[in-house]
Amino acid sequence: MSGANAHVVIVGAGHAGGTVAALLRQYGHDGPITMVGDEPIPPYQRPPLSKAWLKGEADADSLALKPAEFYAEASIDFRPGVTATALNRGEKTVALSDGSSVSYDALVLATGARAIALPIAGADLSGILFLRTAADAEALKAAVGPGKRLAVVGGGYIGLEVAASGRALGAEVVVLERESRILARVACQALSDFFQGYHETHGVRFELGCSVVGFEGRDGRVTGVKLEDGRILDCDAVVVGVGATPNDELARDAGLDCARGVVVDLDARSVSDPNVFAIGDVAHRPMPIYDRMFRMESVPNALEQAKQAASAIMGRPRPSGECPWQWSDQYDLKLQIAGYAFDVDEIVIRGDPASGKFAVFHLKGDQLQSVEAINAPPEFMMGKQLILNRKPIDKARLADPSVSMKEVAAQTAAH
Repeated sequence: MSGANAHVVIVGAGHAGGTVAALLRQYGHDGPITMVGDEPIPPYQRPPLSKAWLKGEADADSLALKPAEFYAEASIDFRPGVTATALNRGEKTVALSDGSSVSYDALVLATGARAIALPIAGADLSGILFLRTAADAEALKAAVGPGKRLAVVGGGYIGLEVAASGRALGAEVVVLERESRILARVACQALSDFFQGYHETHGVRFELGCSVVGFEGRDGRVTGVKLEDGRILDCDAVVVGVGATPNDELARDAGLDCARGVVVDLDARSVSDPNVFAIGDVAHRPMPIYDRMFRMESVPNALEQAKQAASAIMGRPRPSGECPWQWSDQYDLKLQIAGYAFDVDEIVIRGDPASGKFAVFHLKGDQLQSVEAINAPPEFMMGKQLILNRKPIDKARLADPSVSMKEVAAQTAAH
């Protein structure tokens, strides 16, 4: 059962869970809503944790999605510090860690993902940190500062954001990356080179093509990172940023179809059970633009799927599809990424990387798959439109910065 009177239970109180709760009320849902979350605070924005929070420019109140009193005022039964331990789909009940159980008409799984820990010696030493939650950010803020030495394991976007914030706080920073370049799994060579050079001008050191095999410690606290070649790099704190894995155990144990995430349709509804939805980092969802399934970790995806689930529960029309996008702030650089570089056979760079303002376009034939825009909002905005409309693109005009992006898009639309 769904509709305006259904009891909706939301498991997970992150960006996705908090948004779907608010949207249900906005869309006129007047039945009971229960939201459980394992953190002690209401839903908040996570992207600023690696930037503003570390630098002391944000806290739990300023990052909250809604004021704390919103949930009571909206008659949302929010239960912080509680996790779901088992799902019984036959009885439509969820067992909770406080010993209670809650029954649902519609269940929304918004359990997110967790940081991958390194299965190596010394991984349990204090001072080895991750960055997924406000508590993580608070621990890291306490560990870095002038004269401190921070080792970042993983040269992805989170690692680079932490490195930039670490330098802003006066710490010495070294980034350790297993691949031969940073951002190897998510960006092209040109972007890797640009970001490495930019970080190096800000004093960040890089160790590429190196494997971390253990952590050294004294009195239970990390003092160094041991590399495969035998070197030990001294440090006062470590941030491990080597990716995340979806929290889909509850779904898998209940027999829902999972593929590194709960498999859902375009309504964010489980393909195994019409009464269960999954949204955000835990969902393995269709991507019609690319004719494939994929799990996305981004705020825009969490918001899009929250709209899909709330609309489906309320019997509203399905929202129109969006172009996936994400962003990363490092120093004074704003990187905006639209789409995903699936099946790309050509890269077009527009603008000069040396100027700190350029865009990298990824093409499959004459269709745009993805754009990475550095301090280049028009390229990002028009790129999103071009990815969505799937029209053939004039590559010569795309590569020519003297032709405005509006002209490129207009000519594409006229094809």
